[in-house]
Parts: sequence; C-alpha cells; structure tokens
Amino acid sequence: MRHTCRFSGIGLAAVLLASPAMAQPRPAPAPAPAAASEPDLAYGAFQRGYFLTAFREATKRVDEKADPKAMTLLGELYADGLGVPNDDKKADEWYRLAAARGDREAMFALAMFRLTGRAGPQNRAEGAKLLADAAKLGHVVSAYNLALLYLEGQMLPQDLSRAAELMKTAAEAGSPQAQYALATFYKDGRGVKQDINEAARWMATAARSGYTDAEVEYGIALFNGTGIAKNERVAGEYLTKAARKNSAPAQSRLALMYALGKGLKADPVEAARWHLIAKAGGSNDQFLDDYVRKMKPADRTVGEDKAKPWIARMKVAGPSPFPEPQPPKQ
Repeated sequence: MRHTCRFSGIGLAAVLLASPAMAQPRPAPAPAPAAASEPDLAYGAFQRGYFLTAFREATKRVDEKADPKAMTLLGELYADGLGVPNDDKKADEWYRLAAARGDREAMFALAMFRLTGRAGPQNRAEGAKLLADAAKLGHVVSAYNLALLYLEGQMLPQDLSRAAELMKTAAEAGSPQAQYALATFYKDGRGVKQDINEAARWMATAARSGYTDAEVEYGIALFNGTGIAKNERVAGEYLTKAARKNSAPAQSRLALMYALGKGLKADPVEAARWHLIAKAGGSNDQFLDDYVRKMKPADRTVGEDKAKPWIARMKVAGPSPFPEPQPPKQ
C-alpha cells in the first residue's frame, strides 16, 4: 500500500498560493500591547464582533497616537467589509501606513494583496519582499509561505536550503503545517541532509498537534519503524485519529491492520467497514478488495451496514468535515 506525501512535488507553492491557506491568510490581528490602565478597546470590540465600535476606537487611536496596530485593524475592517463597506483601496492604504511603521501583520496582509493582485496590479516581487520583511519580524505564516515560494522557484529563484531554513523557523514557532513540511524535507533530503530520525521527530510534533496528514505519516513510520522504534499499537492510535477525520489513506491502513491483526485485534467487520469508507473516499487496495470479497457473507454485510452511515455523511459534509489546526496567530 502506498501513501504519497503531499509535499513531495515541486508544484506545492503554486497549489497553495491558489488555496485558502494563502488566498485567505489574514488571521485576526493580534491585540497591540496596552497598559493595564488602558484596555485595548478597539481590538476587544473587534474580537467580540462589535465592528462599528472597533472602527471608531481604532480611528481614535490613529488620530491621537498614529498607532500602527490600529491602522492594521482599520485595514482589516475595510478588507473584509466588517462594520464598513468593503473597500480594498482603503484597506491597502491602511496596511501600507502600518507596514511602513513596522507592523508585521500589515506587511503580511499587504503581501497577500500584492501576490494576488488585490487592490491593484499583481506585484510578486513586492509581495515576496513584504513576506521576507514580516518573517524577519517573527511572523510565522510569512516564513511558511516564503518557504513555499523558495521551494517553487517561480516568484523567487529556487533555493531549497533557504526554504528549509524558513520552514524550520515556522516549525519551531509552532506551525503544524511547517512541522509536517520540514519532516518531509528531512525524509527526502531536500534543502537539508537526509535524516529519517529528524523526519520522524518533526512528523511526531505535527501529529501531536492534530495535523491529519502528519498523523497518517507518523502512524506509518511507527508501523514500519522508520526513524523511530517500531510500535504498531501506537501506530493504530494515530491512524485511527486520522481515519475518523476522513483521511482515506489512514482509513485504508486501518482496514489493513484490522485484516492482518497487526497493532489492532483482528476484526474482519472493522476491516470491511474501513475499507469501504476508504474506497468511497478514493483509496483503492486490491488486497483489501479480495479480503472483503472472500469474507463470510454475514460479516461482510455487517461491515457494509456499519460503513453506510459514514459514507452517507461524507456525501453531505464533504471529504473533510473536521478542520485542520491553524498556525498560531501572530
């Protein structure tokens, strides 16, 4: 049975640049530090959904203190049309003012505007520079996305060592996506010296954060003893977690473990159940097809009946009803 790591292909950055991870990357701005005697009224209102109040308080702070965090908040409100009409031009203006004053959240938001051509012509060079500036100031998602650009080698010259360096920065800051990606770098020896032990260590870190792809990869590493002590029982625990979040590769692996009685108590009904669910999700395995076909008819029927409600929910909710953990907000 094969499981292909998503981060193996060179087209990764191009894919993610068009995905929600990059296309809608602006987490709510982190509150600016405030003295205990001066509550952050603007951000408090924003976080509670009182956007008109947030707009009024942020405007007041800009007028009185030229506060870059308040400028970023105004950009956020205009960009998303929260409490005020959506106006990308005004959002761009506020982000530029805040970025010029050193606010990393504004730099990141402005980078996304430049890379996607929002509020004006697309400017990849400026977008990449803004990501680099924000990454230098410790913006985790900027470091992660900049790593993707160096990996892709289209907006920036391909530099696998720099990509790995930036990915490690984001991974060490707690981004499960970056931890997973860094693990694959070590696994394949891309940008770093190949090291299956480091690959397993970072995959474990991402898996413990609940990142589904990492749970699958780490489960497989545990099952095979790749870069870590072999532990089929714990492998089953991680693969079960991922399977319950509708990972077809995990479901297929889980079915195999139930069929063979490795890491889990042999259970033909559960093997049939998970294989049928995985197959509905697009994962095929000839061994399991033959296994289910040769099962006792009564066991196969029970397995089919247990799979049907899950498959029905998949058709309604889509293939991934459980959200992935997000990178830490800045």
